[in-house]
Amino acid sequence: MHKQVAEDHGFTAIAYFDLMDEEGEVEWPMTGGTRLDKVIVGSHAENYSDWVILSHFKGHAMAGFGGAIKNVGIGISSASGKVYVHSAGTRTSGSIMHNDQDAWLEALAEMVTGFRDHVGAEHIIYINVMNRLSVDCDCDGHPAEPDIHDIGILASFDPVALDQACVDLIYQAEGNKSLVKRMEARHGIHTLEHAEEIGLGSRTYELVNIDD
Repeated sequence: MHKQVAEDHGFTAIAYFDLMDEEGEVEWPMTGGTRLDKVIVGSHAENYSDWVILSHFKGHAMAGFGGAIKNVGIGISSASGKVYVHSAGTRTSGSIMHNDQDAWLEALAEMVTGFRDHVGAEHIIYINVMNRLSVDCDCDGHPAEPDIHDIGILASFDPVALDQACVDLIYQAEGNKSLVKRMEARHGIHTLEHAEEIGLGSRTYELVNIDD
């Protein structure tokens, strides 16, 4: 079914499609955090030495916003790995709902740290596309129409700096009221606070415009 969805959306016409957990999952260690002691990814993740993380930056009902860290933290996790992150390391099956908002936001950052440490920071680049920025995630079947339409494309080797730059650009954008409200209501910035605290990256950055 997943492969059919990929074909329906045109992905198989432009690239090889690999469903990473179709043959099981593997665990990679996570150290230095407070929520997770491992990350759980599809076994096919072992086949890749270099990664391009392409994310559509937008709002998110649970995380406040979804960028590079959210895309890796949930997108690369296997099915049980997704539950493990959503539940802040308390379980690997059952509901993804968790009653401690900050704990699950911290788990997001820790999953990406474990992924980074296993793969090697020099083997990952992160790209965030900031267009059609809805308050809702692309995973929502009926997302709200975007209030912010096109800011640009940002890239970095540091996912924390990248997501922080995107957040800052949202605060500067016209029509940002609903998205800012969503980010603040979910305390979304805490993901980046914790990510910096555990050494995933820096919230300080220099924004370089390459259009000139």
